[in-house]
Amino acid sequence: MKFLAGLLLALFVLLQYRLWLSENGVRESMHLRSAVAAQQSENEALERRNRELAAEVIDLRSGSAALEERARNDLGMIGRAETFYQVVPPGTPLSARPGGVPTPAEAPLVPAAAAGTGALQPAPQVLSAPVAGPAH
Repeated sequence: MKFLAGLLLALFVLLQYRLWLSENGVRESMHLRSAVAAQQSENEALERRNRELAAEVIDLRSGSAALEERARNDLGMIGRAETFYQVVPPGTPLSARPGGVPTPAEAPLVPAAAAGTGALQPAPQVLSAPVAGPAH
């Protein structure tokens, strides 16, 4: 009887080992379930992106509004009767500004004799004219 109990115990331990530690056990099953869930969420994101791209293709084929928006955003184009203004946030360095227009803090000081007051003042800012032109 002791032999049978020992044999059953050994069989139980062997089965537990295979269940928890083998390559087809519970651990691998849990890993595969998490991989499937990650792949499903990625597939949903890609399907959503595909729907958005399909809607954009339909817009581009059917109307000119989407085409004009793409030309403005992606190519920097403007319409014939439009005026282009570019707003540069304060604190942007001179080298990063279009046309190199300095902020008052960046402007070099010039003698006040030129201004007629006797104190140093910032140099006047030079503003470039707005860019207007035909759409390409």
